[in-house]
This record gives sequence, C-alpha cells and structure tokens, in this order.
Amino acid sequence: MKRRSEFAGRFHLDSERPPGFVFRERRKGILRGGADFVLHCDDVPLPKLVERYGTPLYVYSATAIRERLAGFVSAFQDIPHTICYSVKANSNVNILRLLARQECGFDVVSGGELERVLVADRRAAKRVVFSGVGKSRDEMVTALKAGILLFNVESESELWVLAECATRLRTVARVALRVNPDVAADTHSYISTGLRKHKFGVPISSARELYAKASGARHLRVAGVSVHIGSQITDVAPFGEAMVRVADLVRDLRHDGHKIDYVDTGGGLGIDYQEPGLEFADNVAKYARAVTDPLRGLNVHLLLEPGRSIVGPAGALVTSVIYRKEDDGKRFLVVDAAMNDLIRPTLYGAYHQIVPVIQSKSLVAKKEIVDVVGPVCESGDFFARDRELSQVEEGALLAILDAGAYGMALASNYNTRPRPAEILVSGKSLKVIRRREKVRELYSSEL
Repeated sequence: MKRRSEFAGRFHLDSERPPGFVFRERRKGILRGGADFVLHCDDVPLPKLVERYGTPLYVYSATAIRERLAGFVSAFQDIPHTICYSVKANSNVNILRLLARQECGFDVVSGGELERVLVADRRAAKRVVFSGVGKSRDEMVTALKAGILLFNVESESELWVLAECATRLRTVARVALRVNPDVAADTHSYISTGLRKHKFGVPISSARELYAKASGARHLRVAGVSVHIGSQITDVAPFGEAMVRVADLVRDLRHDGHKIDYVDTGGGLGIDYQEPGLEFADNVAKYARAVTDPLRGLNVHLLLEPGRSIVGPAGALVTSVIYRKEDDGKRFLVVDAAMNDLIRPTLYGAYHQIVPVIQSKSLVAKKEIVDVVGPVCESGDFFARDRELSQVEEGALLAILDAGAYGMALASNYNTRPRPAEILVSGKSLKVIRRREKVRELYSSEL
C-alpha cells in the first residue's frame, strides 16, 4: 500500500476497508498545489473504473475475499473443518470460482445455486451442503447425481422425499437434520431463524426420534447434525449457546448408535456496518472459540457457512450524484443507483457507510445533512436518511461500502431498470464478471 498523508490516515480510516478499499493521495500538480484522496479497489482507482464502465457499478476486491477466507481457515485450524461459503450472499460464478480455487466448499439453498457451483468448479460438488426448507424432488435428484457432501434436512416429509429420490437413483444420501435449538439471536426479525416460531428445522427435542426413523431407511445415511440460528449476528454468545445444545444432542445420538461425523454450525457471523474498526481476525477468533469450545472431545468435522463476513466488506456500489435538491431546508442527493440495485436499506433499515470517491482537504470541513435517494418511484428508495456527509456537487461519485453481500444477489429490474455491471479487481488487474444489462433484454422474453 502506498504511503498516505497524516490527513488521509486520520480522516479516512473509518471509511476504508483494507485491503480492498483504501484512499490514496493524488497530487494535483506542483504549480497548483493541494491533493485529492481517491478511493481505490486494490490498486485500481474507482474513477478509472467508472470512466470505462459507468455507474451504478458493483466493484469487488479479490484480495479482500481471499484474506477474509484465510481468516476463517486460520481461526479454525485446530479442528477438522470445511468452509462452505454461503452462495446466497453473492452468487456470481466468478466469485464462486475464486473461492473454489482456495479449496472452499459451498452452502446452497436451491438447485440454481448448485448449478452455479458446478459451473464454477464441478469438483467442488463433494464440498457442497444443501440447505433450505423447501427442496424439490428435481433439486434433490440433481444434487444426488452431482455427489454432494450432505443434505441438511428440515422436516420429516422432506426426509422421506429424499429417501424416495435416492432409492430411485440407487444411491445413498448423506443427511443431517437441521435442528432448531430455540436460541434467540440479536438480529433483524427477517433473518433470525433459531426460534421455535420460525419455519426452519425440526425441534431439537424431537430430533432423536426422527434420527431413529432415518437410520432405518436403506438409502439414507445419518452423518451429522446441522444448526443455523440467523444472519448478521455480531454477539457470539448465541452461537455458543446453540452449540452447547447441539453437543448434547450429538452425545445422545451416538449413545443411540448413530455415527455422527459432521456438525454443520451454519453461518450468520455479522459485520459491523457502522463501526468497522473491530479487527476481523479478532472477531473470527471469538466466534471460533464460541463454536468449538462446546464441541471439544467430540471428534467431529465442522462445516461452517460464512457468507456476508467473507464478501460483505469486499464489495462497494459506486454511484453518481445526478441532482442536488432542497425542499424547505431538507437536502437530497439524488443518485443513479436505486433500491433495485441495493435493497438492504429499504428492506431491513440497514446502514451502509457512504463516502465521496474523491475527497479534497478543502471540502473535508464542509459537512451537510442529506438524504441519499435513488430515482425509483417509491418513497422507500433511499440509501441514507439524515446522514452527515462531506458536501459534494452534481456529477460527484459516491461509494456505498460493505455492499458485497446481499447487494447484487437481491437486485431486481423494478421500474425496468437494467442491473449494474460487476467488476472483480485483483491487484492491478480487473475483470468484468457481469456486463451491464440492456433495457431490451428485460422485455425480450415477453415478445
């Protein structure tokens, strides 16, 4: 990384995401004096990408993805484990291929996600776990033919459908029951999954009975226990509480004669969207201790399903300010990205830091309170409300940070808006991993 001035280090530290997104000094010239600070993805300045590919634009750092994956591997190095990246967080085939090259496994929740993994690297099938409460017969058959590692089964009905599919193919399906530990997690109600009122899993209290039934099916092999209590969880205590209950269940199941090789701990480790100063390695280490301490001595192979915590800070949505607008003292920045490009603020009330891509010393002191809004015809089309930002003019570029997870994955064509292009940057090199859609493509199948 290039040396930055004292000003840059002091002012921009809380709005950077090393190693992926860092401000670097750009001198304006000897005679003109002064300097700008330009946001880079790896070694590529974002304005250069915008000049070539336009806005809105998703940009990802391959360096950050690799580093965060390595952080998980390091934190769990003392116990047999497989990182099964949660495909739903960001399912771009090129990102899946990048992870597969690092020997990463995958957690899928649909046949479509499985097909993406197989396109990225067919050999990765043996490291795939298939989760989800509504798997269809066709999806099960595809997964069985691909030879995936494990099915996380979420109901008795699903168990017998899987047994039927495996019998028809004359193969054996390895299964784990996803148990619901009835553990509360401090997260948004839409992404909390570990309570009895949620649709996911089977009650942990009745799991032994269902395991006994599964063990009697010729084409099913009981292989593990699965649990997942929710997403965007930043307090590790609920993970530990859930694993205490899972560990007790594993002991009971082994006493019943079952061979339990795997414990799928799910995913859900969150990131701090508002104060990203907490060191990632420290956070993952705390998570690792919470998960593994209750399992000591059980000699199980852990399956971990991180998604957001790997790709979230590795991505940004870059957008242009179209208009400045003021109504009775209320100030708006109207940008060319919209809720169809990044729906998290609208859907969850989620916070994303927003920073000018180019900042100068002269403008640092000029702050204003603004709403950052998009052009979609909904009052819910916003990225920030009453946010203090450095003052920018029309035509300026803004970066919406920590948008690598559940950004493009949840994007739509609402208002017949083409979805953005996606760029993957690795050092000084870059690759278009999804071209920008054209309007005609959005309605051509209707003609």
